[in-house]
Amino acid sequence: MTIRVYEADRVRALLDYPGCIDAVRRAMAAFSASETEQPLRQIVELSEGRLFGLMPGSQPDAPGFGAKVISVFGDPARPGRAEHRGVVVLFDGVSGAVACIADAAAVTEIRTAAASAVATDALARADARTLAIFGCGAQAESHIRALAVVRRFDAIMVWGRDPVRAAAFAERLAGETGLPIRPEPNPKIAAKADVICTVTGAREPILLGEWVRPGTHINLVGSSHPGPVEVDHALVVASRYIADSRRSVLAAGSEFLDAKAAELIGDDHIAAEIGEVLLGRIAGRISPDQITLYKSLGHVVQDLAAAAYIDAANARMR
Repeated sequence: MTIRVYEADRVRALLDYPGCIDAVRRAMAAFSASETEQPLRQIVELSEGRLFGLMPGSQPDAPGFGAKVISVFGDPARPGRAEHRGVVVLFDGVSGAVACIADAAAVTEIRTAAASAVATDALARADARTLAIFGCGAQAESHIRALAVVRRFDAIMVWGRDPVRAAAFAERLAGETGLPIRPEPNPKIAAKADVICTVTGAREPILLGEWVRPGTHINLVGSSHPGPVEVDHALVVASRYIADSRRSVLAAGSEFLDAKAAELIGDDHIAAEIGEVLLGRIAGRISPDQITLYKSLGHVVQDLAAAAYIDAANARMR
């Protein structure tokens, strides 16, 4: 048996943003439409700052199944940041054979941003023209590239806890993309954007509800397990809260769980899954002045859809 293996450079060459956005959009709609229960991710804390994760599942709209297996270890050279290493394994649902293996870090980098682009397209106001990125790592870059596919922004602001690094990041990416990207050292000013993405490793809120204007859309991405939070209770309570997966948020949505523990919200604060919005079953944005919030925990159906797209793109090139 020959197993096709896609290392990081090959993943980035084959997994283009428009194609990944379309694949993730279809995967999330099929996920919410399916009656098959997908298992929750399993995260083992090996020690402080060292996590091992397993995300098994199946493709609800295709005969494939598989898993993402990753380690998330803190990077001593860059305090507050972590390295994701691992693989996405896609099995053929008919034969049971391994179809392909893809670098998990590269897949996660692109498919996470693609999911936020799907949510932004579905939930942000039609007249949204400004974007703020809280963070200046790999996810910050992929989010700028992905969201620019679904919306045309007149201004893109980047805030980071290290202003020098944020400024260098903004300058580099503006030069590479031609997009109107600039650093914004004041988080209160950045928070006035029409669309905000939080993609940090923060353990305490870096975005407060009192800073955010009515009508804003927020993609809440950085925290993927209980504990770290990027926004405060006020923002969670004020938002129309859309999940990638209800079960996942109730198990691991840190900001949601903290607000629930404070008895400020209940489980019914989750208005919908993004797939239900895409299917037209539940409304996303209800009014122009509503704050919408998409909680991205990431789901294996996104990884499997991305891996299948990569494998198909490779086949077309042969």
